[in-house]
Amino acid sequence: MFHRFIILLGLCSLWPMLAQADFSLTVLHTNDFHARFEPISKYDSGCSAEHNSEGKCFGGSARLVTAVTEARARAQNSILVDGGDQFQGTLFYTYYKGKLAAELMNKLGYDGMTVGNHEFDDGPEVLRGFIDNVEFPVLMSNADVSREKLLADKLPKSAIIERGGELIGLIGLTPEDTDELVSPGDNITFSDPIRAVQNEVDHLSAQGVNKIIVLSHSSYMVDRRVAAKTTGVDVIVGGHSNTYLSNLSDRAEGPYPTMVGTTAIVQAYAYGKFLGELNLLFDDQGQILSATGEPLIMDATVKEDAVTKSRIAKAAKPLSEIINTVVADAAGFIDGERNTCRVQECEMGNLITDAMLAEVSSRGVQIAIQNSGGIRASIDQGPVTMGEVLTVLPFQNTLSTFEISGAVLLAALENGVSQIEEVAGRFPQVAGMRYTVDRAAEIGARVSAVQIAGQPLELDRVYRAVSNNYVRNGGDGYKMFRGAQNAYDFSPDLADVLAAFTAAAPDYRSRIEGRITFK
Repeated sequence: MFHRFIILLGLCSLWPMLAQADFSLTVLHTNDFHARFEPISKYDSGCSAEHNSEGKCFGGSARLVTAVTEARARAQNSILVDGGDQFQGTLFYTYYKGKLAAELMNKLGYDGMTVGNHEFDDGPEVLRGFIDNVEFPVLMSNADVSREKLLADKLPKSAIIERGGELIGLIGLTPEDTDELVSPGDNITFSDPIRAVQNEVDHLSAQGVNKIIVLSHSSYMVDRRVAAKTTGVDVIVGGHSNTYLSNLSDRAEGPYPTMVGTTAIVQAYAYGKFLGELNLLFDDQGQILSATGEPLIMDATVKEDAVTKSRIAKAAKPLSEIINTVVADAAGFIDGERNTCRVQECEMGNLITDAMLAEVSSRGVQIAIQNSGGIRASIDQGPVTMGEVLTVLPFQNTLSTFEISGAVLLAALENGVSQIEEVAGRFPQVAGMRYTVDRAAEIGARVSAVQIAGQPLELDRVYRAVSNNYVRNGGDGYKMFRGAQNAYDFSPDLADVLAAFTAAAPDYRSRIEGRITFK
């Protein structure tokens, strides 16, 4: 349903007339929304109605509707695009899958999005349903979907839209390692982003398009590499790494936009906490004359659209009983922040792995491993609801128990720390063991001093381990676990295990205790 998406057959004769003067364009953008339709706390988890009325909450679809409407009103020409990962993260996705995301993206009037890795969390079928229900192109350039019948004719690599008489090319980009991150199925293969982008730039340029925007769910690091190694890309709207770019905040990872050559790179953190606003001025040859802007914070100063707020409240009713059930009480704040858990030992990682190990230790399991990419939020001090637990662990993963040799365990840890510079989700949180990391060492030789229950790791010894079914089946690069012996992937849901563990340990206090150290 590409109602606002222009198919350009027959327009070739008009192209010489389209670009005759400087052209201004405002690119409004979001990324990594992860089903945060309701407002969130400063920790990116749920925020109560009481706290929202007190001005302590951020984001939510109702604020985005207001912010987008106001931004369009002050722009001469504008587009609204998304950098992927609308799916997964709250009970809204668990219950509605992609249907509610499609409805609200249509309401906001998006002009295009790229496929994020989490759009494949429930396989091609759910993604296809989402595509069939949106009114804009969903794009992915660096994948071959020709063998997947549900998506073969539904995922174009690029699209052309029109604003103010000008043609704008959009190109989609998805993580090259999506097959390791989620479950796209066996019929889709992913390829190098640089070659894929350049091929589409050349294709669009041959059609007379000289303003090209890449919608990239590939990380800030990859985006800078794509910008440096391709020609013809004007803007990259990023995602995947949840990067905050700003010219005003000392917490930003880089300027907004980050310029690599003549390419402007932007990203707006995640979870709807910001709306990116990039203001561009092009000359009549399609070259950028200026690129300015700043992510707009979706705080209490942004009024919630009443109609949208009412719609979200209606959608939340079937979830309220589950969400509001208090399952435990936290003695203190438990840190599950992405930038902590993906690079070092973190409090939430210790809590989760402790819960995993406690659940199965009676079966002789000695160690627990949790990928940090599966940890999605922190928990505040005080009563803990099931909704908060599900926000921390939204993926419906089950516990997996299995047997591996010490050599395989060492290989798994090396995989886990191999992308620490990229703040990748494979970083391993652990229980029942300790290890040391040398960040400066070569990949594959970074881990040392591994101890299991206080004893040095024995490479030829067999250990019983617990993880989640995603990791056990090779997710996040843990392919060495696929051949594990005596594997059982269908134990309780990890969120239920965490809820039960915290309920049984009311005095549990988050702590860092040297499970992971650094040279």
